[in-house]
Amino acid sequence: MRATAITICAACACTAAAQTASLTDAQLDSLERAWARELNTVVVTGTRTPKLLKDSPILTRVISEADIRKADATNISDLLQTELPGIEFSYSMNQQVNLNMQGFGGNSVLFLVDGERLAGETLDNVDYNRLNLAGAGRIEIVKGGASALYGSNAVGGVVNIISSESADPWRLNLNARYGAHNEQRYGAALSLNRGRVSSSTTAQFHHIDSYDMDGPGDYTRFYGGYNWSVKERLTWTPVDRLKLIARAGYYFRQRNAQAASRDRYRDLSAGLRGIYTFSPASDLELCYGFDEYDKSDYLRLSGRDVRKYSNVQNSLRAIFNHTFGGRHILTAGADVMHDYLQSYQFADGGVKEQTTADVLAQFDMNFTDRLNIIAGGRYDYFSEAGMQHLSARLSTKYTLGRVNLRGCYSGGFRAPTLKEMYMDFDMAGIFMIYGNPELKPESSHNFQLSAEYTRNLLNFNVGGFCNLVDNRITTAWNQALGGQMYTNIGRVNIAGLDANLSWRHRCGAGTRLSYIYTHEHVRHGEPYTASTRPHTATMRFDYTRRWGGYGLTAALSGRVLSAVTVDEYTSLTDYSDTEKVHYPAYTMWKLNVSQTVLQGLTVTLSVDNLFNYVPKYYYNNSPTTNGITFAAGVSVDIEEFFKKK
Repeated sequence: MRATAITICAACACTAAAQTASLTDAQLDSLERAWARELNTVVVTGTRTPKLLKDSPILTRVISEADIRKADATNISDLLQTELPGIEFSYSMNQQVNLNMQGFGGNSVLFLVDGERLAGETLDNVDYNRLNLAGAGRIEIVKGGASALYGSNAVGGVVNIISSESADPWRLNLNARYGAHNEQRYGAALSLNRGRVSSSTTAQFHHIDSYDMDGPGDYTRFYGGYNWSVKERLTWTPVDRLKLIARAGYYFRQRNAQAASRDRYRDLSAGLRGIYTFSPASDLELCYGFDEYDKSDYLRLSGRDVRKYSNVQNSLRAIFNHTFGGRHILTAGADVMHDYLQSYQFADGGVKEQTTADVLAQFDMNFTDRLNIIAGGRYDYFSEAGMQHLSARLSTKYTLGRVNLRGCYSGGFRAPTLKEMYMDFDMAGIFMIYGNPELKPESSHNFQLSAEYTRNLLNFNVGGFCNLVDNRITTAWNQALGGQMYTNIGRVNIAGLDANLSWRHRCGAGTRLSYIYTHEHVRHGEPYTASTRPHTATMRFDYTRRWGGYGLTAALSGRVLSAVTVDEYTSLTDYSDTEKVHYPAYTMWKLNVSQTVLQGLTVTLSVDNLFNYVPKYYYNNSPTTNGITFAAGVSVDIEEFFKKK
C-alpha cells in the first residue's frame, strides 16, 4: 500500500536539555498538541465515515492547512507537485493541462470538493485552476482504486479538498501576493460563528501575463490570463440532531491564447446537505448537488461571447451509518446523477445526456484495538452506455507495537464518457476524431501493502503497489473511417515502491522526504505509450520559531523528476512507426520565508526555481520557467488586532 508522509510536530523525548531550553514551556506544549492533532486528524475520504488517520486501514495522505501555507501555492496543481512525488502536470494540445499520477491520467483520478464531484473537462482533465486553495482546511489523497466508494473515474485515486471550519466567533483574513510576470493574487476569507449558525465566505483573484520562453520547444510562449471565484458555505443546526449545510460558488477564467479571441470558462455550483443523527449509533446523510461548467470564445472585434460547451450535473445522494456494539460500522448508500453535455466536439454542436445510478455497502469491523478490517462493494449503472459494473474492496490494518501493517485489494473502473462515445470532431482539418458507443469500461485490480513505524517525532513508512488495468480507453487510427477513433487496448501494468520519512525537532526544525518508483508496462504495438517518469521525489526542510510577538517560518521545498525515454508514434496510421524521445531529468526548488511582524500581520518572501534551472528545450512536460523568480506577499488576520495580548 502506498505509504503516507505525515508532517510530525511532536516534542522529541530524547532531546537534550540544552537544546530544549531554547523554547518556552508554552511553545513545547504547542508542539506536543500539534503532534497529537496530526496523528488524530479525522479523515473521511478513504472510508466515507470519520476515522482517525492513525487508525485507518485505507492509507490516506493528508496535506494540512499548515502545509498549504508553507507551500504558498495558488491552486491544487501547484500544491500537489510540491507535496507529492509521482505527480506530474504537463501540457497537451494548445497548452491544456494534463495530469499523470503514477501512470493514471486526469480522467482516472477523481477530484472532489467537500466530497462532491466536479462537472466539466478539457482533454480528459478537470479545470485545475478552478481548484484554488482559498478556504481549504486540508487535502486528503487516497491512491489506488477507490471505485467501491466513488464509482467511475476513481480507478487511479481520489483527491478531496476539504473546507476549513472555525469555532471562533469571527475571523477575517485579507491577503495579497505579487510575483514575476506581473503575477497578482488577492484573497479574502470571512468566517462567522453564532452558535447554531456559522458561515464561511472566500474570494480569490489571480492574474498573470503571457510571456515567451528563453529557448526552442514544443511551446515557446506561456499563455497568461486571469481568474476569480467566490464561495459561500452556510451551516445551520436547528436542533441538536439535525445539521444543514448549504453551499454556492461561482468561478470565471479567461485565457489569452489567441489575438482575436479569448478562451473563457465559467462554473456555477450549489448544493444542500442534511445530516440527521437518530442516536449515537445511527445517522443519515441526504445531499443534492448542482454543477454547471461552460466554455466560450470571446470575439474581441465584435464583443460577442459564443458558448461552445456546457456540462450540467444534478446529483442526489443518501448515506446511512449504523454502529453495532460500539465497534463495527455498517455504511449503506445510493447515488443518482443526471449528466447533460452540449459540446462543440459533437456533430453540429449537439447534446447528449445520461443518467447514472449506484448502490454501495461497506462494513467496518474493529475486532480488537489492533485489528481493523473493512470490506465493501458498489454497483453502478450507466443508462446511455447500457453498462453496469460491480467494484469491491477489502482492506485491513494490524498494529504490532509501534508498527502499523496495512494491506488492501481494491477494484477500480472508469465508464466511457459521453465525449468518448459520441465525439465527432475535426482536428483543424488534419484528421477527424470519432467516438465509439461500443466501448467497454476500463477496469483495474489494485493491490497494496505497507508498513509504518512511528516513534516520538519520527515517522517512516514504506509500501509496494501493483495495478492491473484492462481495457484502457485511448484513440487509434480507424482505416474504414479515415480518422482517429476511441478504442480499448489490452492490459497496462503499473507497479512500484513508495517510501516516506518525516521528522521534527523540538527546536522547531523539521524535514519530510518522499520517494516513489513507478514502472508502467504497455504491450508492444498498442496505440498507447508509457510516459511515466520512473523515479520522483519531494523534499521539504522547514523551521518554525516564535520570539514573543515575532514569528518566523522558513521552508525549503524541492522536487526531483528522473529522465524517461519513451516510444512516440511518428504516424497516425501505423503504430509500428515510432521513435525514441528522451525527456531529461530536472529538479526545482522553492524557498518561502514568512515573518509575523505584528500580531495578525504576516509577510512572505518567496524565491522559486532557486537554482535557476532553464530547459534546453521546452517539452510539454518541462516547467514553464525562464529561471529564478521572486515574489512577495502579505496576509492580515484582522481579528488578531482585537485580541488581548
